[in-house]
Amino acid sequence: MQLKCLSLAFLAIQAAAVAQPATPLPGQGMAQHPFLYCGEWQNRSITEQVMHIVRDGKIVWSYTNPLKGELGDCTMLSNGNILFSRQFGASEITADKKIVWNYDGPPGTEIHTTYPIGMDRALIMQNGNPAKLLVIHKASGKVEKEQVLQVRDPKGVHGQFRHIRYTQAGTFLVAHLDLGKVVEYDTQGKEIWSVPAPSAWAAVRLKNGNTLISGNQHGYVREVNPKGETVWEINKNDLPGIPLYVVQEVSRLANGNTLINNWIGGVNKEDWPNVVQLIEVTPAKKVVWALRDWSVLGPASSTQLLDQPGVPENGDLQR
Repeated sequence: MQLKCLSLAFLAIQAAAVAQPATPLPGQGMAQHPFLYCGEWQNRSITEQVMHIVRDGKIVWSYTNPLKGELGDCTMLSNGNILFSRQFGASEITADKKIVWNYDGPPGTEIHTTYPIGMDRALIMQNGNPAKLLVIHKASGKVEKEQVLQVRDPKGVHGQFRHIRYTQAGTFLVAHLDLGKVVEYDTQGKEIWSVPAPSAWAAVRLKNGNTLISGNQHGYVREVNPKGETVWEINKNDLPGIPLYVVQEVSRLANGNTLINNWIGGVNKEDWPNVVQLIEVTPAKKVVWALRDWSVLGPASSTQLLDQPGVPENGDLQR
């Protein structure tokens, strides 16, 4: 009888432990910022990919990509249109979901960067054999710039590049994912700066002249100065209770904090709900916002906070 009572008591303790709510995460969840959100494998597949706009803690707008391909680079322009990559092409849509510009990549290519250069042009990184950096005039469809970029494996199209960016200095900052480095090129395609960066997913030129880099499966965020010296860094297990898995887009906010998109590569699908999707961290590496809401959002690849000052198409946002 005593043993039975002890067993029942143990089960009751276990049940109570399971019933305990999870430790609250810092911040106000989906109400912390208004934001545009998209990500690879958004619906756990590369079909029916969805992007969302969140305001006041609720999804107020969603768009489902009618074509096959994952969403990896999404930007709301100052006119409310959204420019985005969709793996096998790029598109721009209005707030009422009308497609106003479209580019389909040639067979055998992939596109994971589509970023505005002013209102009239789009920067595209077209993975392929050869891999090409493109600047396209949207209204005419004219390719105004085409630069072939070096890759480690011309046949390994998927792993060549993710994000590249046009800087306010008029140069191109390229995260060479498969070469493990970040390279800055001038308008003639000449290399003018580089730094080693294992599996570099994204590189952003900051207003202070430094460069913010994300490390994909290596799980790091690193800020380097023009000399290539690391001046600030977060690694996979540096944030207590919030491991970094696959670090994709990173951005520097106006308040000096850094926003991290924490993707789920290598995580079993049944464990995805345990992953914190977005993390805002201070320069002192204190987490002030950690978003984990798998009830309405999927994996995070590219997030634009809509409360940041500046004009997106003018390169004012550090993302």
